[in-house]
Amino acid sequence: MKKLIIIMVFLTVGLAGCQGKSDKERQLEEQIKELEQQLEESQQQVSYEASSADTSEEEPVLKLIDPITSKVVRTFSPIELGYEMDINAYIKEIEKLAEELARGTDSVPGYDKKMVLDRIDENGQLMKGSPMVILKEDELVEKMIAASDTGGEILLPLYETESGYEEQDIAVLDEVKIASFTTYFNANEKGRNKNIELSAKSLNNVIVGSGDHFSFNTMVGRRSEERGYQPAKEIINGELVMGIGGGICQTSSTLFNAVDKLPITIVERHHHSLDIGYVPKGRDATVSYGSLDFRFQNTSGVPFLLKTVYFDGVLTVEAWTSQEYEILLEALQ
Repeated sequence: MKKLIIIMVFLTVGLAGCQGKSDKERQLEEQIKELEQQLEESQQQVSYEASSADTSEEEPVLKLIDPITSKVVRTFSPIELGYEMDINAYIKEIEKLAEELARGTDSVPGYDKKMVLDRIDENGQLMKGSPMVILKEDELVEKMIAASDTGGEILLPLYETESGYEEQDIAVLDEVKIASFTTYFNANEKGRNKNIELSAKSLNNVIVGSGDHFSFNTMVGRRSEERGYQPAKEIINGELVMGIGGGICQTSSTLFNAVDKLPITIVERHHHSLDIGYVPKGRDATVSYGSLDFRFQNTSGVPFLLKTVYFDGVLTVEAWTSQEYEILLEALQ
């Protein structure tokens, strides 16, 4: 641009001393006009680039912060996600983002965590579990929409729920049996028996506090050979096949029939694809680690203790509580 200005000055000075306009002078004038046009276009380009740079600097950016670690877990530009072009499409994008953060993806775990309930070990000592963690997706979406114009930092809305019982309850939760159910099986099927024994043991002396969320798969865990589970027949797609952990659906079904006698809320339950004989028809609860689960919430208003009684051919699941809580439970029903 400086070069263009110098040439123009030189040409202008060269013309100043001439009175008449020769062909050469007119040619020079045309060249000056062309240079002026080039100069104007160059200035416009510089102005546009400066304007673009300013816009880029001012573009809002949202940073999602983990409130526990204070680390940035996701950064994005609302404009790049279509905020100014299509608000409905933008909302779908951030809803998808919130869902991925809460529930995870195939490669990255989400923030949502099922409650691992406390239990009493064989020595009478309390074994702490872990609270339920929920990332409120709708709340996060609302926060992102509200900050999309200006950008900024947003703390993920994480909520933890501890088990609903008091420490002094532990010593008295085994005073009164408030529910029970028993099923029977062939004692000669060693692999199946072992799987029922192991899964029942995982549920023994589990404390289900008032308001707690119980998950069979979470409490029993993965059924693997490393953990002692053995091959046994299980029902898959209407057929009996051999599988590691076959038979534990008898444990989950026995549990369902026991706790269903209490004023709880069933959250998830599935039926087998074939009829089974150890519980009445329609009273089963099939499970499969990583997919099908049996879950309930203790909405009875009182905490209770699960107990399992196992020996060859017989499984019993019981629910116990204190005398004081039994009275309260009867009053609430």
